[in-house]
Formats: sequence, structure tokens, C-alpha cells
Amino acid sequence: MARKEGGSAGGDHLGREWWWDKIAQAVLFGGGISAIVFVIAIFVFVAQQGLGFALFDLDLATFFTSPQWRPTSEPEPIFGALALIVGTASITGLAMLVSVPFSIGAAIFIGEFASGRTREILKVLVELLAAIPSVVWGFIGLMVMSPLLMDVFDVPVGVSVLNAGLILGLMAAPIMTTIAEDALKAVPDGFREAAEAMGATRWQVIRQVVLPSAKNGLVAAVLLGVGRGFGETMAVLMASGHSINMPSSPLDPVRALTATIAAELGETARGSEHYRALFSIGILLFAVTFVINLLADVFVRGRRASR
Repeated sequence: MARKEGGSAGGDHLGREWWWDKIAQAVLFGGGISAIVFVIAIFVFVAQQGLGFALFDLDLATFFTSPQWRPTSEPEPIFGALALIVGTASITGLAMLVSVPFSIGAAIFIGEFASGRTREILKVLVELLAAIPSVVWGFIGLMVMSPLLMDVFDVPVGVSVLNAGLILGLMAAPIMTTIAEDALKAVPDGFREAAEAMGATRWQVIRQVVLPSAKNGLVAAVLLGVGRGFGETMAVLMASGHSINMPSSPLDPVRALTATIAAELGETARGSEHYRALFSIGILLFAVTFVINLLADVFVRGRRASR
């Protein structure tokens, strides 16, 4: 009887473990598949609101070539997004000029030179930088950077491409630094040891061995930073000047695609042409960010295949 009771207890124990294993598998599967479901749901919603208008009612030639965005003008509204596209591209481009050298340099120092406590502190600081809310960055651009740029360059307005580009570059730097450092860390130590055995200096090892071996991951980090720049809203809205303008210098105010949606969507009538035109801009942003992330994934897969 004692053996049967013991066996029964053991059987109950194994049964509970089995059920907990199945529950954990279901939870993890649900968490993994939920991201795909949410992305598809967002795309379906955005496409439902704006795709028909973009394909059949919107003049695509005007949309991509006209700098005039006048969605409420009478008798005929004008939906020209060229100035918005150029504004977004100019801010993102300037942000990459700021963040790419900073991010790659920080990743090299953290991954190749720093060690022990110094490395851990720097990684925590990078993560804290990424945790600063977007609206706080926008507030810094509006209240700190704007007066500074006005004093330095003697211009009447401090919210501009330069202001938004600097703020956006600082915002994109943490994620780029983290991904770039992971790419450098993925280079096998045997590569470094072989180069050092041949008499290469520390910098020669990094420049001629580590960076070429991690180039796909570094490109992926830059592309994800570009995607971060295209998708940013609040900080760009506050720091760019939000003016429909074809910029001729970094000190000109501009308006971004994302900021246009954020500023105008709440004031438009649901189902109107203006409403659907804003969703058409959303489709454009969705397509651009999708292509950027797809290219980043291709580079990451290329790195794994080369390894």
C-alpha cells in the first residue's frame, strides 16, 4: 500500500508539472504571436481608413510632387506632401549624421575598451538615455536647444531642422549603440586573438578585423535608427517648428509627416477627405518603416549566415 501511495503521489506530481509546462508554452506562444496579430490588425485598420482613398481618390502626382498641404482650402483642397516628406527626410538625415558616429564610437568603446564596472555603468547609462520619454526630449528641444541656437546662430527662430535633428539623433543613439555593441560582441574572439598574434595593435584589430566582420550588424543598427527617426512624433513636433516649408538650410523650420498626423487628426471629421488623407500619410510611413526594418533584418540574417 505504501508503494502505491508513493507512486500515486509521484504520478500527481508529474501530472502537475506537465500541465504547468503546457500552460507556459501556451503563454509564450500567445505572447509571441500577439505581436504579429497586432501588427496585422494595425495595418488592416490603417488600410481600411486610407488605402481606398489613396488608390482611387488621391492625386498621387500632386501628393508626391506638390509642397502645398492645404487640406481645408475651398473650393478644392490640396494634398501635397512633398514638403512634409522633405522635412521628415532632412530631420532624419541630420539625426543620422549626429547619432551614427556617436553610436558606433560608444559601441566600440563599450565593447572593445571598457571592462568590468566601467562597462556595466556605461551600459546602464545608455539604457537610461533610451528611457527618457519623447515629450521630455521635445521639451528640451523647445526650452533649451531653441534659445541656444538663437544665440549661437543669431536667428529669430530656434525650432528648426537643426534643433529637431540634434534631439532626434540623441533619441536614436541608445538603440543604435545597443545593437552595434551586440554586433561587435558577436565577432568571435578567435579573430581578435589571431590578429594580435600577428602583431596587430588594438586599434588595427578593431579597424581591420572587428568592424569588417560586424559590418552587417552595424548597418542593421543604422537602419533601425533611421526607422526610429521616421517614426518619431512628439519630439519632432515640438522641436521642428511645425511649418510647411521646403528647407534651404538646417536653420529653417519644417513639418514632419508624423507631426502632421498628430496635430491634425484630432480636429478632422471622421470619414472626410482630410481624415483619409492623413491615413494615406500613415500608409506611406508604414511602408517606409516596413522596408527599413526588412532591410535591417536582411543584413542581420546575412551576418548570421556569414558566421
